[in-house]
Amino acid sequence: MTTPLPDAPATAALREWFASREWTPAPFQEELWGAWRAGESGLLMAPTGVGKPLAAWGGALLDGLAQGRPAGDSTPEPLRYLWITPLRALARDTAAQLQAPLAPLGLPWTVEIRTGDTASSRKLRQRTLPPTALVTTPESLSILLSWPAAARRLRGLRGIIVDEWHELLGSKRGVQLELGLARLRLWNPGLRCWALSATLPNEEEALEALLGCGSPGSQAGPVRRRRVIRGPTRPPPEVTTLLPSPDEAGRFPWAGHLGLRLLPGVVDRLASLDASADRASGGGASALLFTNTRSQAERWHEALARERPDWAVGGRLALHHGSLDRRERERVEAGLRDRSLLCVVCTSTLELGVDLPAVELVIQVGSPRGVGRLLQRAGRSEHTPDGRSRVLGVPTHALEIVEFAAARRALEALHLEPRMPLDQPLDVLAQHLVTVALGSGFRSESLFHEVRSTRAYRDLSPAHWAAVLDLVTRGGTALRAYPRYRRVVEADGVFRVVDAEVERRHRWSIGTITDDAQLRVRFRRGATLGSVEESFLAQLRPGDTFLFAGRRLALVEIRDLTAWVRQARGGPASPRTPRWMGGRLPLSTELAGAVLESFRLWEAAGEVAGEAAGQDATASPHPSGLGEPTAPTTGPSYPEFEAVRPLLALQGRWSRIPGPDHLLVERTRSREGHHLFVYPFLGRLVHEGLGALLAHRISQAAPRSLQLSANDYGIEFLSPDPFDAIPPWPQLLDPEGLADDIVHALNAAELSKRRFRGVARVAGLLITGPGGRASARQLQASSGLLFDVLTRWDPDNLLLAQARTEALESELELTQLKWGIERLSRLAKGGLVEVETPRLTPLAFPLWAERLHARVSTERWIDRVTRMAATLERAAGSGRPPRGRRGARSAG
Repeated sequence: MTTPLPDAPATAALREWFASREWTPAPFQEELWGAWRAGESGLLMAPTGVGKPLAAWGGALLDGLAQGRPAGDSTPEPLRYLWITPLRALARDTAAQLQAPLAPLGLPWTVEIRTGDTASSRKLRQRTLPPTALVTTPESLSILLSWPAAARRLRGLRGIIVDEWHELLGSKRGVQLELGLARLRLWNPGLRCWALSATLPNEEEALEALLGCGSPGSQAGPVRRRRVIRGPTRPPPEVTTLLPSPDEAGRFPWAGHLGLRLLPGVVDRLASLDASADRASGGGASALLFTNTRSQAERWHEALARERPDWAVGGRLALHHGSLDRRERERVEAGLRDRSLLCVVCTSTLELGVDLPAVELVIQVGSPRGVGRLLQRAGRSEHTPDGRSRVLGVPTHALEIVEFAAARRALEALHLEPRMPLDQPLDVLAQHLVTVALGSGFRSESLFHEVRSTRAYRDLSPAHWAAVLDLVTRGGTALRAYPRYRRVVEADGVFRVVDAEVERRHRWSIGTITDDAQLRVRFRRGATLGSVEESFLAQLRPGDTFLFAGRRLALVEIRDLTAWVRQARGGPASPRTPRWMGGRLPLSTELAGAVLESFRLWEAAGEVAGEAAGQDATASPHPSGLGEPTAPTTGPSYPEFEAVRPLLALQGRWSRIPGPDHLLVERTRSREGHHLFVYPFLGRLVHEGLGALLAHRISQAAPRSLQLSANDYGIEFLSPDPFDAIPPWPQLLDPEGLADDIVHALNAAELSKRRFRGVARVAGLLITGPGGRASARQLQASSGLLFDVLTRWDPDNLLLAQARTEALESELELTQLKWGIERLSRLAKGGLVEVETPRLTPLAFPLWAERLHARVSTERWIDRVTRMAATLERAAGSGRPPRGRRGARSAG
């Protein structure tokens, strides 16, 4: 549907400005201009770098040009437009883009920024002399809504533009914005609102979150005229993989064993890019080398500088990530703009819409872990005649070679991960109620309907509304005896904040971003060993053992942000392995499914199965256990397959190759004990929860000591006792009773207690900020006390329930776990394949290496893993099946 452009003189002026920049308006830009002028709202879906900001801002410019102000009238317009950005770092570039056409078009508008970085003096001036367009964040918008004159100052808004909507969707910041937009729609019934995004497959949910669903009795109501406009379609990114030789790739992969080994190939590609640059036309060529963690970025930057010191000394190489000083990041961004940099090693900080010219090449070190993430990063590279992005994948272990091939297939089919909006986070609602009470105040019934007009709270019940209202007015059932929790008071049916101290504290603490603390690990008598994330330690009970710093430790207690430990002696052999944020990026469900589908296609083509059958005359039936092998089919050619052919062939010869239609289970015995390997391919976080669940159910049937290890592909269970007497797999994977068993399998109370701190901070129950500034230690103590009080005196408190839900979802991806259990339960009844293998298989080896990693130092770990890999390679070199029992059985 195309909306004709009205106001021909205004449109002609805007087109002339485009022509002055040697641009031509794209059809999707003009379509959005027409939709804007027709009063419509919606979602613009377009690739990175095609002009989304000017598509949205062009409608606002037409507003101004169509007004026909008298010649010479330079009176600034009052606040008319809000531009919401998810990152403060994007605000400066965005403001410059919005400012550029104003003077040439003769519009006496002003554009300013209001974020946490804006000086207090400027914020104060903006309250009395606001700009025409304000670039701000969800948090700053909430602060604007908290001022008594908010309704007067924000009435008259004509439009709101939300940039990078996919980055806010699915987070509490997105819900915070939903509530703010509902309030602005109430004050401005004709308000137009557009969101910009490049990667959102679930458009309907994204539209509902942006524009609301409506609610009976709501004066704001839903935005009726809504639409999705799509920009130009581009061919999927060209993803190539820097392939090691089959010998380098190896048949027994472990995390990081490739990585920097492929550095010479990366240097060669950068040198070739540098040599091909046409400097006569305005500078050199540039590349972005993305890594998944900051520590990985540091290592790669150092390695490149060591390999090519001339690039480092000559200022051609730079580093960019979130821990660097802002001025250093800005210097690097300037170097990309003036084309003086050849390569910038970076993390996700350059993934979003910082205004940069497109680079010639994107390099992705390590699996992107998600299809949408790879597409987003690929969008930075679009300097080719066909507009196609170029991505070079650099695997850090052999199985990541398969992930890059699977990601390419998923991109070709546009199978992207959805960003699902959150439902009813009551801590955000409590904060919003205080914000509105600070502003113009509210009446309960009218604000209830306004809140229910949002997607997040469309099903909010009167009982839950009353509970949140009681929380902000009296502190709820358990806290009503404490005056400091009476933040909002009612007078004549209107709820307001009347305490100046409450007002000051609330404005300082507005926002939904809470940090996860690092806990020191320290002996009761002795040295500090290091730091581990609280999210890991919170899962342990006193007496539980875990592996850290090459030692087996027993947790004594967690106090004063310190995990006090002792050397573990004796006791059950069930140590846990710490994890850090840098290593917690899980494989997405879409990419994991694409990996399994790649296995199926390769096997169906006869390449892996044929080679395995040719080398092993005793090969048993088709892995699915459902009949004869599928006839070979003609499929796409994957150059990655040649590098991993030996690995997959050996996996097929010694065991089976996983696939989407069966669940592979391996049993192995070693000097360590009895190993059980399960390969659901559901991602690390889901596997950690699934492993705990299965361990609980196995131990319930017959008590035993179990050690667990998990990665993105599977789970390892190690026990001194055989697994012959464990319950049948359909029983172990029964979805019935999942929630209760998860609570018993994990220390759910401690997980909830840790999560409660963030919920309580957002809801305003913990005091932060100047005058109420609390150290991390004080926040820990206060939240623990609150949690205990509510648990004892108000066990049905909604914030406690929310903390429990969030803990399970964030730590274990509970929604995905439930989905995975249902799928695995079906496979357990008709697609289960169990294989006994006397040695570690290629898929089992990385799980064994992962468990070993926490027990020894990095150097010793590398030595032991290398020796074990060499031993297994020698065993595999004969081409014969290993000695011992080898059998497969299908459950059905």
